Amino acid sequence: MKYFLMYIKQTLRFVLKPLSFTPAIIMMCIIFMFSSQEGTTSSQLSYKVGIKVFSFANEKLDKGWSKEHIEDLSESSQFYVRKTAHFTEYFLLAVSVAFPLYVYGVRGLWLVFTAGIFCAGFACLDEYHQSFVSGRSPSKRDVLIDCCGVLPGIILTRIIGWTGRMTIFKPLSNSEEPDKNRKKGKRRKPLHN
Repeated sequence: MKYFLMYIKQTLRFVLKPLSFTPAIIMMCIIFMFSSQEGTTSSQLSYKVGIKVFSFANEKLDKGWSKEHIEDLSESSQFYVRKTAHFTEYFLLAVSVAFPLYVYGVRGLWLVFTAGIFCAGFACLDEYHQSFVSGRSPSKRDVLIDCCGVLPGIILTRIIGWTGRMTIFKPLSNSEEPDKNRKKGKRRKPLHN
């Protein structure tokens, strides 16, 4: 039974590890889809998001804003809505790229460097792609904002990964250690003197 469970565990690792890249692929498709929208469609989406945000704020903070005032606020804050969307998209992309790299053992500065270069490169390609969409144009500022979203995403992944390894997975790896030592013919040293 023990060997059967070990076989199941190894099979799951073999199958699930490559699947850890799926969220990154999905996030890249979402970013590409948003970048493919024409300028007017993208502006309308930003406007609608602004309406929802300010309506929610009006309701929760009991501001008493009129519908016209909410529409004016949404119109005047489209720039910030768009830039926040850029930051958020690339924050999520960085998390979804850094996590599978972490799973495959890329850690420390190599994780920051690898995931950072990948996400920054994707941001550059995304802005280049926008140059072919009507009503859109590439922007170096957007690439910079994207990269500002990437760094916190990678740092968050490092913190969560390290915390998980030290708390959740450390007992699991320690429980397998005696079996490895027994197979090699090593004996564990007693804990007391």
